[in-house]
Amino acid sequence: MIKVLGRANSVNVQKVMWCAAELGLDVERSDIGGAFGGNDAADYLLKNPNGRVPTLVDGNYVLWESNAIVRYLCDKYGSSPWMPGTAESRGHANQWMDWYLAELHPPMTTLFWQLVRTSPSNRDVAAIESAIEKCSALWQVLDNHLSSRPYLLGDQLSMADIPVGCSAYRWHCMEFPRPDLPSLRTWWTRLTERPSYKSGVMVPIT
Repeated sequence: MIKVLGRANSVNVQKVMWCAAELGLDVERSDIGGAFGGNDAADYLLKNPNGRVPTLVDGNYVLWESNAIVRYLCDKYGSSPWMPGTAESRGHANQWMDWYLAELHPPMTTLFWQLVRTSPSNRDVAAIESAIEKCSALWQVLDNHLSSRPYLLGDQLSMADIPVGCSAYRWHCMEFPRPDLPSLRTWWTRLTERPSYKSGVMVPIT
């Protein structure tokens, strides 16, 4: 039995749960982190010294960092197109997964904390406006890329779509003004039609 330690409303846990569902894996998830706590407990820190979620336990194998977990699951239990079949296509998949972490995740995190976790009276309006501007420019990059293909690597969904796919749910569902990015919206709408995306990602944003 594969175990995923982490709460369902974490965008990083959502990556893993969506990926596992797409691969047809039997996974047991435990509520750890956030309001549930437990991520600072000694036994958890032995598995993940960062005290963050998620952590994957696959038999005697333990792995943390959500993108690494997605890659591992696709590599061990998946096949093409989830784990792309060539070095070139895997390179492009890793490119988009790393782009998400390095570029898009930080300003999206600012939006989430300001709009969801901070009361209206305490919000930093300048930080929100700056994050919207940065995110809009980055989502425009992806919109341009998706204008000529249905998914990030082409005609089929792959591990490349998972991190940005989880973030796209928050981008489209949090309440703030956003630019019209039709190719991005079409791609995201296509994701929302997948049962595994609905169950693993489309949960209340809290």
